Amino acid sequence: MRKFVKVILGLIAGILIVLSMLYYLQEKLIFLPTKLDNQYQYSFEEPFEEFFITRPDGARLNALHFKRDNPRGVILYFHGNAGNLDRWGEEVLGLVRRNYDLVVMDYRTYGKSSGKLSETALLEDAQAFYDYVAAINDDKKIVLYGRSLGTAMASYLSSRNQASMLILETPFYSLLDVAKERFPILPVDMLMKYPFRTHLYLQDTNCPIVILQGDQDRVVPISSALKLFRSLEGKQPTFVKIEGGSHNNLKTFDDYHLVLDKLLIPHTD
Repeated sequence: MRKFVKVILGLIAGILIVLSMLYYLQEKLIFLPTKLDNQYQYSFEEPFEEFFITRPDGARLNALHFKRDNPRGVILYFHGNAGNLDRWGEEVLGLVRRNYDLVVMDYRTYGKSSGKLSETALLEDAQAFYDYVAAINDDKKIVLYGRSLGTAMASYLSSRNQASMLILETPFYSLLDVAKERFPILPVDMLMKYPFRTHLYLQDTNCPIVILQGDQDRVVPISSALKLFRSLEGKQPTFVKIEGGSHNNLKTFDDYHLVLDKLLIPHTD
């Protein structure tokens, strides 16, 4: 009997340890930043300016502003959960070359950015960058673009501002929803500090919503993106399935570029 009790207590202790690790270490599971020295010099093939925004709590957020002559508008871009602006500055050049100004920032702890992570802080930081863009551009010329983790920030902004369009690449219904699918036997509802309920943000969005998703995505399954799409009844969102696309390669498909050209480049008869 004592041996049985010890086994049970050991299992309970093990479960509690696992739950504690998931709670306290979830930043390391969700956010995969790469730091940069503050003296690091970016280099890209398109003209840009580097700048910082300092937040009320002292966090200092690094960003790039790509600039074009006579741009069609401006894209405020929120990147995925890995790397830093050295990588993402290269990733966005295709959008810039569609003749758009583009602003992309590094989240707290990424690249040269500093500050303490929290869901509230990340969303409020996103609003600060929208305010930066809106101060020099009409809302009707602002396109919000989110990729993976960044779809939460872009969606949040679309619910609070009057942007012209929201483009979501590999989005999720909520990060909580993805976690439940990954860890179905764990009480993730109680553990998640970063639920990022994208579907709730979008209920208050009035601009056109476009979702781009690969059907072979193993990071954010297409089922989560479709669940998000189906939650937007009455908003007339557009869902574009990229056949054969995975999480990080949509830009290698012609369909991806055809959709972006149609969305971002005005066509005249």
